Amino acid sequence: MRAGAAAFALIAAAAAVPLGACAKPTPIERALSYMRQHRDAEATATLRAHLVTSPDDLDARKLLVRVLAASGDLAGAEAEVAELTKRMGEGDPEPFLELGHAFELAHKFEEALGAYDRAAEVAPSSPKGPREGGMRCARWGETEEARPRLEEAVRRGAHDAETFHALGLVKVHLQDLDGAEEAYTQGTRADPKDASSFLGLATVAVLRGDGAKALAAYDAILVRRPTYAPAELGRAWALAKLGRKDDAGRAVIRAEQLGAPANAVAKQRAALGLSSAP
Repeated sequence: MRAGAAAFALIAAAAAVPLGACAKPTPIERALSYMRQHRDAEATATLRAHLVTSPDDLDARKLLVRVLAASGDLAGAEAEVAELTKRMGEGDPEPFLELGHAFELAHKFEEALGAYDRAAEVAPSSPKGPREGGMRCARWGETEEARPRLEEAVRRGAHDAETFHALGLVKVHLQDLDGAEEAYTQGTRADPKDASSFLGLATVAVLRGDGAKALAAYDAILVRRPTYAPAELGRAWALAKLGRKDDAGRAVIRAEQLGAPANAVAKQRAALGLSSAP
């Protein structure tokens, strides 16, 4: 499944490449088209031919790494990574990130993580290596492995909301609620328009039984996503926790109107002692 997700991302990227009605497709566009048709050999040949005359086309060489890995030619993929290293410099993490992606496509997850860690080593001031390794570990459910890598990425300057959200989620799973709250708070500062870190803060507040903080977080989510029914159900829990039963009942009705699952609404009504009818 992990490799499948990576392959899907590659095909999605291919679909996003605009092709003009009269423009001749570039070698990369032709290779991506072959990939969509599962014609990896032709994609490989197209890119290799192009790189003979344009050896410094790094995007084409990166795509070749992916094509070779997807077709099972890891030796070829590693050789292209070596070429990338020569052309990009020993201190650039990108070749090892590409190698990690190649290993993922081949279902070699330990090797992929090793490549991401190598990217972190060759570029000790860049957050890219530890961030990539940490995000992958988090998605694989390997929280103990994810935490130090994500924390190192932040230390090196990764201050995007996605990194903070992943770090917060990891810390929730590790039962470090103080650390999770800090990470989610940093996520809200990194991207105040994104609701995901506010949802993380709400989760932490619920786990702590803190109705006031949960209500503030759910309200913030609804400012950003006004029709998000689970946030109204969350508000109902928080309002009930604060002793505001009538307001909680109204929140349940609003959640139902927004399309919240019937079983979740029923459970919330039962918890509040409300009748089944709105």
